[in-house]
Order: sequence, then C-alpha cells, then structure tokens
Amino acid sequence: MLRKFSNSRTLGDNIKLGTLTAFSAGMVNVVSLLLFLSFSSNVTGYYAILAAEIVKGNWYQTAIVFAWIFLFFFGGFVANFMVIHFNKQNKYFAHSLPVSLEILCMLAVGFYGDFFYQETLFETEILLALMLFAMGLQNGLTASISNFAVKTTHLTGTTTDLGVLFSMFTKEEFRSNPVLKGRAWLLGSIMLSYVAGAIVAGIAYFHIGFKLFYVISLFLVVVIGYDAYKIRLVRYHWNSSRKKYHRARTNDKHQRLVGAPAPDLEEERTAC
Repeated sequence: MLRKFSNSRTLGDNIKLGTLTAFSAGMVNVVSLLLFLSFSSNVTGYYAILAAEIVKGNWYQTAIVFAWIFLFFFGGFVANFMVIHFNKQNKYFAHSLPVSLEILCMLAVGFYGDFFYQETLFETEILLALMLFAMGLQNGLTASISNFAVKTTHLTGTTTDLGVLFSMFTKEEFRSNPVLKGRAWLLGSIMLSYVAGAIVAGIAYFHIGFKLFYVISLFLVVVIGYDAYKIRLVRYHWNSSRKKYHRARTNDKHQRLVGAPAPDLEEERTAC
C-alpha cells in the first residue's frame, strides 16, 4: 500500500490506499464540522470566504483564511518533498513519514481538545489550521505516490470523474475497457469509504468527543503497520529462501568434494 511508487502500483494497491485514507478523511471532516463548524479536508469553500473577507475589508479574517489555505498547500508540499527526496533511500520510510506527521497532528488536536480547549475563537482557528495541514499531508502523499490517481480528502473531483466515466459506460467499447472499469472501481471505493468514515465519526463524536482523534490516529497507524508487517513477512520469506539456497549449495559442494571419488575407488577395487 505504501511500499510501491507511481506506475509500479497495481489497482489493488491504490484501492487499499484510497479506501483506508478516505475513511480517515471522512472522519476528520465530520468531526471538524461538528466541533468547529468548519470543514478541514478541503479548501474549495475557503477560497470563496477569502474573497468575501477581502471585499468586506476584514483583514484579520483574511489573514486567517489565507493561512488555512496555505497550510493545506504546505502539507501537500511537505508530503511530496519527503517522497521525492527520500524515495531512493527507502520507499516505505519516505511514504510513511507524511502519515506519521499526520498522526502527530491528530494526536495534538485530540490531546489539546481533551484537556485544554476553552472554545475560544483563537483556539478554534489554530486547531483547524493543524487539521488542514494534516489533510494536506494526506492528500499530497496519496496523489504523489499513486501518480495522481488517488486523492482522498475531498470528493469534488471524484464525483466529477465518476460522472464522466458513467457517461462513457453508455457505450459498449468503454464498458469493456478494463482500465476504465478499474478507475471506476477505485473512485467508487473512495467515495463509499469517505461516506462510511463520516457516518462512523458522526455517531462516535456524541459518545467520545475529542477522543475521536485518538481513534483516527489509531486507524492511520494501521495504514502504516500494514506495510510494516508485509515488509517483515517478505523479508522472512526472502531470508528463508536464501538460507535454503545456501544450504543446498553447501550440501552439493560437500557431495562433490567428499562423495564423488567413492565410485572411482570402488571401480579400482573391482578391477583388482
């Protein structure tokens, strides 16, 4: 899920990455709406708010909204920066580092909200900024490693692409195209997973409040841990295969060095 990069990824890799990260994004977006009355997984609406605040001359609010937009942008920048600079050293490390930063952001919001949050406007602005940065990290990572095939923090483009694909499926030549069918499966999975995450978060929020951010963090740990487990499993099988191979070669050499002359000696005895 996180080990492979760009064109080396399969449809299954992208579906697993898309559904899991979309589920967490849906959770984050709903909980930010319930807690702060604002969205945190996309910035489309904030561009309109930015323009409105500029027109009204509310320069403090203009600065805040601009900072939110910038932090979402900066999250994508940081995620791709890590991928392209650390990819040659270790793909898994490069791809899991942005998720680790996202987890730290979620834990920080959950911890502060649980113990210190006084529901002031300034606190809300800071916590929302941290969440937008985290969502920028996630969206930047998924887009970067999937060659822009997977974007999971908002559904505007996903809904548009699905509409285009379904219109194409009205013709037989497109319905039988495996690439287009795979794309439709991927986008449909992301959409359903996002909605499922939003529903789960909406229900859980009324029972655990800010502790929901710990659940989101745990879910993201699963995303990282899945590949860590797969890497260990592959290494275990690889090491086992290498040991078997070296053991077989050692036995073969031993037979040739020690066992091979025996038939010749036996033939000499028979000749005598």
